[in-house]
Amino acid sequence: MNNLIWLLRAARWARHPPSAKMVKLVLAVVAAGLALLALEKLGLWPDWATLDEGRAPRLPR
Repeated sequence: MNNLIWLLRAARWARHPPSAKMVKLVLAVVAAGLALLALEKLGLWPDWATLDEGRAPRLPR
């Protein structure tokens, strides 16, 4: 059933492909995410932008 849904989505996408503007937007978002990941992995991510472990506030129930 799940494969049928994806097949229908692919058929609809083939009939009505996204605009060039939408493709550029998606590629820009993916590139920004990869750039942030690269900064973090290279150790260039600033300490002030990193969450401390175990410092999450406890919300009352």
